[in-house]
Amino acid sequence: MRLTIRDIQKMKSKGELIAMMTAYDATSARLSELAGVPMILVGDTLGMVIQGHDSTIPVTLEHIIYHASIVVRTTQRPLIVGDMPFMSYSVSVEQALENAGRLMQEGRVSAIKLEGGEHLAPTIERIVQAGIPVMAHIGLTPQSVNKFGGFRVQGNDVASARQLLRDAHAVQDAGAFAVVLELVPTPVAQMVTEELDIATIGIGAGPHCDGQVQVFHDILALFDAFVPRHTRQYAQVGTVIREAIAQYVEDVKAGSFPTAENSFSVSEDVMVALRTGGTDNGAGH
Repeated sequence: MRLTIRDIQKMKSKGELIAMMTAYDATSARLSELAGVPMILVGDTLGMVIQGHDSTIPVTLEHIIYHASIVVRTTQRPLIVGDMPFMSYSVSVEQALENAGRLMQEGRVSAIKLEGGEHLAPTIERIVQAGIPVMAHIGLTPQSVNKFGGFRVQGNDVASARQLLRDAHAVQDAGAFAVVLELVPTPVAQMVTEELDIATIGIGAGPHCDGQVQVFHDILALFDAFVPRHTRQYAQVGTVIREAIAQYVEDVKAGSFPTAENSFSVSEDVMVALRTGGTDNGAGH
């Protein structure tokens, strides 16, 4: 049975820390589920780690729907959250509600995530009123990277820290069931976590959040364009894959692959018939 937002809320109340993972395809989704991940984010980070862009901005709603449908189809237990991509919820509340509905219906996710705090509270409230669970996202919001002038820590002065606290309370009051805190100083993130009743999910926000979210490709060292400070590489899978492919290339060049173990035979009767133009009286095996 798939987990729900109630299960996430119970984890918060019990003090059980939440490990959230991004996934974009059948392989990453299945591996994440088998590893015990309770919540998967189909994130717009796919724009960088899957599509090769330098930001999340080129990602469209159709891209998220496509990848979300795969992740949902190939998992049974984790709560699946779909990202609302750039400009899919910023024009109006009506636009946001319509696109959130599409992500639920076509992507089959159990909740949606969108970036923004106090100014976005009316949009969150309307989406929640329509029966769509919302995870908020404050601090560094990657879709606004051009406004911030890069991927920069947020809330590191009095004014911005106070705004972040207002943002956190606003999204909670609007009905969000959880909130991502990205690139937020540890003490500020701890204060937010202590003040909120909903779960805080940190990424570059220190150890005191109710949970953490990391990008699949980052923790496995599959994405080598840069290594974010907020991540930990648990395995050098990228290196293993590269070395394996390089060995494959060398084996093909050397003629040592494929061997008989990788090939299929056919009965001599079939070959005789082929050579002589006789009838088909054999079968491959």
